[in-house]
Amino acid sequence: MKSLKCATFADEVQIVNVESSFLRGLPGFSVVGLANTTIKESENRIKAALLNQNFNFPPQKIVINLSPSDIPKRGSHFDLAIALLIALQKENFDEDFFVFGELGLSGELKSTNSLFSTLLFLSQKVKYARILVPKNIALKASSIPNFEVYAVENLDEALKFFSDDEFKNNSLVSSMHPLFKNCIEINNQKFVPNFNFNFDFLDIKGQDRAKRACLIATCGMHNILFEGSPGSGKSMCAKRLVYIMPPQSINEVLLTTAYESLNNKEIEFSAIRPFRNPHHTSTRSSIFGGGSHSAKIGEVALANGGVLFFDEFPHFGKKILESLREPLEDNKILISRVNSKVCYETKFLFVAAQNPCPCGNLFSKKSSCVCSEMEIKRYKSTISSPILDRIDIYVAMDEIDKNDKSTISSKEMYEQVLDVFKIQKSRGQKELNGKMSDTEINRFCILENSAKEALEQAISKFNLSQRGINKALKVARSIADLSKSEIIMKNHILESLSFRQRGA
Repeated sequence: MKSLKCATFADEVQIVNVESSFLRGLPGFSVVGLANTTIKESENRIKAALLNQNFNFPPQKIVINLSPSDIPKRGSHFDLAIALLIALQKENFDEDFFVFGELGLSGELKSTNSLFSTLLFLSQKVKYARILVPKNIALKASSIPNFEVYAVENLDEALKFFSDDEFKNNSLVSSMHPLFKNCIEINNQKFVPNFNFNFDFLDIKGQDRAKRACLIATCGMHNILFEGSPGSGKSMCAKRLVYIMPPQSINEVLLTTAYESLNNKEIEFSAIRPFRNPHHTSTRSSIFGGGSHSAKIGEVALANGGVLFFDEFPHFGKKILESLREPLEDNKILISRVNSKVCYETKFLFVAAQNPCPCGNLFSKKSSCVCSEMEIKRYKSTISSPILDRIDIYVAMDEIDKNDKSTISSKEMYEQVLDVFKIQKSRGQKELNGKMSDTEINRFCILENSAKEALEQAISKFNLSQRGINKALKVARSIADLSKSEIIMKNHILESLSFRQRGA
């Protein structure tokens, strides 16, 4: 009996031993071990690929076992391991390899959309592993820690890999993905800077207060709500936030790519953080993840590390808005189904935009609002106080004026955010200001006496909840960092409180 290793991803990654045995009996080929339809179909692909490599099937019964047998297996990436075990049954070879790859009928090797996520989560289960993968994913796989990556293009090269030591050594992937060649180092940690400003804040004229709010929000990943008349620039601000956010660590880039892989998308590393913008008609399952049988990833997890933008905020269903509480507060979401339970990280910057009333003209000095008080109340009734309490920054957008001018570019804002990011890291913070725990707030949010008095007055005047107090402190910490102040001063706490929505 021969064996190679592979892996499958359901609720989590499971290591699978692919075993083969040739038995006496009528010639046949079967795969056992709770293999799904995709793996069952691989029998014909593997036969065609081996026959095209001039392999003669012996007059025996071939049994492939995927162990442990009580765990469901899925994915066409098992093809290569099965084909190698059949072709090399009579040979002695190094079996201490993880082997992944889908076979074409002529023997070419292909990657699958979910393979990168399988590899990334596998790296968290093993301290060290040697893996053989298709060449088109090898450079990305080599960026994953704990792996020694080898690459081949087709079945013929894979067979040669296990029989020719020189070819094996030459197949080792030693080059680095281009994205990680220009990393910046902060506190002995590498981060991937962004130099792409396709959507620039220079395009937005006026709106100085909104731009200031955007700068503060990105410094600490603070949730933000824009309210203003149609055409005032709410969506423009939201779409430019990802270009000025702090640089990602290599692990953050890998995790973002892995989540995209779980969404069956063709993956590519990017220095730009994810931006997800679900429509208000989207279903609850598409936003939060789930499905009838398996716990599929949703928009809130795909936005991890980046921006989740809800345009036309009040038009989202009340159930959807209330379900935002957990991912906004705990920075994770647990999806439970009968057959699966999976937890995803949701450390995103939440951005919401809304009109002040159904007609949109309540804040306008040029157009008259035609909405009644009841219509305005009904329009905003879906947004509860607990949801507003989770918003760090509220901005009432100004009306556009013909004299408004561009004031600051995305590049200039990004440089300020980068300076603040370095301050936070040198201070020893694991999380950005907006995602700090209560313990970290007590440690890093030190107020001068006049700032304490101002906060106490605000607590009494605006009836702030404990969450509201913490939000005000976190925003003030980011404002102080922008001023390069170690201690939060009175003007910092006052500016932070000025961004609180009254009643929130």
